[in-house]
Amino acid sequence: MLGLFKKVFDGSGRQVSKLEKIANQVEQLADEMAALSDEKLRAKTAEFRTRYSKGETLDDLLVEAFAVVREAAKRVLGLYPYKVQIMGAISLHEGNISEMKTGEGKTLTATMPVYLNSLSGKGVHVVTVNEYLASRDAEEMGELYRFLDLTVGLNVNSLSREEKIEAYNADITYSTNNELGFDYLRDNMVLYRNQRVQRPLNYAIIDEVDSILVDEARTPLIISGTAQKSTSLYVQTNAFVRTLEQERDYTYDVKTKGVQLTEEGMSKAERAFHIENLFDIQHVTLNHHINQALKAHVAMQNDVDYVVDDGKIVIVDQFTGRLMKGRRFSDGLHQAIEAKEGVEIQNESMTLATITFQNYFRMYEKLSGMTGTAKTEEEEFRNIYNMQVVVIPTNKPVARDDRADLIYKSIEGKFRAVADDIAERYKKKQPVLVGTVAIETSEHLSQLLKKRNVPHSVLNAKQHEREADIIKHAGEQGAVTIATNMAGRGTDIKLGEGVRELGGLAVIGTERHESRRIDNQLRGRSGRQGDPGVTQFYLSMEDELMRRFGSEGMRSMMDRLGMDDSQPIQSKMVTRAVESAQKRVEGNNFDSRKQLLQYDDVLRQQREVIYKQRNEVLDSESLRDIVEGMIRSTIERVVATHTPKAELEEDWDLKAIVDYMNSNVLSEGQLDVKELKMKDPEEMIDLIFEKVKMLYNEKEAQLAEEQMREFEKVIVLRAVDSKWMDHIDAMDQLRQGIHLRAYGQNDPLREYQMEGFSMFESMIAAIEEDVTKYIMKAEIRNNLERQEVAQGQSAVHPKEESDEKAVKKKPKTNVVDIGRNAPCPCGSGKKYKQCCGR
Repeated sequence: MLGLFKKVFDGSGRQVSKLEKIANQVEQLADEMAALSDEKLRAKTAEFRTRYSKGETLDDLLVEAFAVVREAAKRVLGLYPYKVQIMGAISLHEGNISEMKTGEGKTLTATMPVYLNSLSGKGVHVVTVNEYLASRDAEEMGELYRFLDLTVGLNVNSLSREEKIEAYNADITYSTNNELGFDYLRDNMVLYRNQRVQRPLNYAIIDEVDSILVDEARTPLIISGTAQKSTSLYVQTNAFVRTLEQERDYTYDVKTKGVQLTEEGMSKAERAFHIENLFDIQHVTLNHHINQALKAHVAMQNDVDYVVDDGKIVIVDQFTGRLMKGRRFSDGLHQAIEAKEGVEIQNESMTLATITFQNYFRMYEKLSGMTGTAKTEEEEFRNIYNMQVVVIPTNKPVARDDRADLIYKSIEGKFRAVADDIAERYKKKQPVLVGTVAIETSEHLSQLLKKRNVPHSVLNAKQHEREADIIKHAGEQGAVTIATNMAGRGTDIKLGEGVRELGGLAVIGTERHESRRIDNQLRGRSGRQGDPGVTQFYLSMEDELMRRFGSEGMRSMMDRLGMDDSQPIQSKMVTRAVESAQKRVEGNNFDSRKQLLQYDDVLRQQREVIYKQRNEVLDSESLRDIVEGMIRSTIERVVATHTPKAELEEDWDLKAIVDYMNSNVLSEGQLDVKELKMKDPEEMIDLIFEKVKMLYNEKEAQLAEEQMREFEKVIVLRAVDSKWMDHIDAMDQLRQGIHLRAYGQNDPLREYQMEGFSMFESMIAAIEEDVTKYIMKAEIRNNLERQEVAQGQSAVHPKEESDEKAVKKKPKTNVVDIGRNAPCPCGSGKKYKQCCGR
């Protein structure tokens, strides 16, 4: 009965049986494909392309195409995909997430949908978390694709623009998520259409999809320019914060990592900086700097959140434990940490272009992914990316022994027990992989093992260069490896000779991570492909997760029972309590990512409008129609402002209309008040617009056609780029302060949407006015050249990542001369000839 109930309600089970039926059809073609010569097998690619061009769909070609790849993989790579890999491949082609356990061969699984989707000629992107994996997979799997007459591109950070264009034009392109996002942003900052490197986004398969679409979803990509700001305030506030005492001058909330000044602390600040009121509007900057200095000292810890490396503050990724060189905390926090650690304080940056991974990857026509751990985030994948998580069965049953958690009273007791367990296993020569959450934990455990004379390798952000070598030997007899969360994304630990008989790889977790996925990944290092293995987590009442979610009751119970540090509790009930705490944290994290997306959607809609308009500018032969539309909009706005419907006709300010038009749109004296009298607003607009067209025609008559068209592009691109960059910065400022509206019983998101829309409309108006003014008033020189508005570098935010391939700035060229009667660009309000043009 229960089995029937499961079948009816388990959608995943139905999906798996459907995939199995199709996989059986692929397997039935095995002998037919094996009988083909290499040439005939290769010729199948051209045959499939022809059939696709004649109307067959990729779904129609799936069974045969997968069978071709399977046979080719056997010949080229010596690997023959199992049925479960074919099932995973079908799921990927359908735009889902295939959850496949470690060691089940995800890289080979991806070759089938990659090949099938490349037949359309629109390009397939295979996305990995780092350049090492992208290069490795492009090289290893590239042999298979080239055998089947496909081209393979590798897109890495160090390529020139020409090399990137070649990589993106290949049938299959391997890349990292960061590089794809930055290329998209840079493509929307180019000055000529032939400088764009990406084609329209067609199909992507994301390896370690949970890492990219969940863990990094709160991390917008940013291209930023330098904003010169004084560093002295960071130094002053750092010195001040050093004088403060916890509880008396500030409070710290462990759960939220929030630091707040007390009344006493505020008074201290006012005395220290000789001001009357710290919360006066003129002291906003000082207040912000004090808060960031406090956060740097209290909430950010050396060797946990960051390390000091060669005189620089380098962020440690909380998810992988890797050093994130070149990335920076945003909003002045990085500078505050630099001041705290006494290293050189770098400049802050200004945002020029930005997008989140969520919004970038949602632009693909079809998206799929694979990982060993996605089921816990299924709701998020479904709601945000419209992707189902399909759990693919393992090729062989999992033989790993996952033991219930051992809970100790104190951290010291826990680590003693961990070290003793490792020493016992080392004596038996059983390999051990120890997972730690922070760098300092791994180093503390290393000291304990040295005292017990246990040789071991430590794999953390400080030793990441040796990662591949350490992981390669981690499954051999007697190997003891201590690793932070970075251990083994994309790599397999293979068991050495005789290790199966010793019980396989033992995985020991020294703490539960706030995400169940990270714990499951660590477990998944052991027991690959049916191998034996054992996993054991050691916890203590003093662990951060336990502290955050109320371990006081359990601790007092241990005291009452007279339990000391050597006696652990091993209870399924405690394990369930920990998992429910993890679920709560995951829920909170999902909510925050969802909220980020809601806010970013406001900017996404605006970005789509601007990028579409910008691409039209680059692709159009003539912009005259677009420019005339902008000029007419500007005229309509000016006329509407000075002829309000609520006022009598005689009260209209016609002189203001005339002054504006003669100064900004027409030649001096070309329009006077008499011409506008006795006309309604629509007639005024038509009259002025006719004069504009006459003037435009005169301008065109003086120039070669090509020169006039280029002049239009120069003006429009400069106006769009400069106003858009200012707008992004303004939206960023608005976003940072909008949560305060909640105190006035207003919904911050709704306020952000409304104000963001209003600011966007103002920006469009400003673009149109700028274009109108410069098109109509600027005198054209012969040395026209499009220019970048600002020099940018790529970044990841809130941890900003600089891109060594920063956008190169061209030599400065005077694009236009300002007309002598035009308003002076310095903003004085005077005519150019009476101001800077003297």
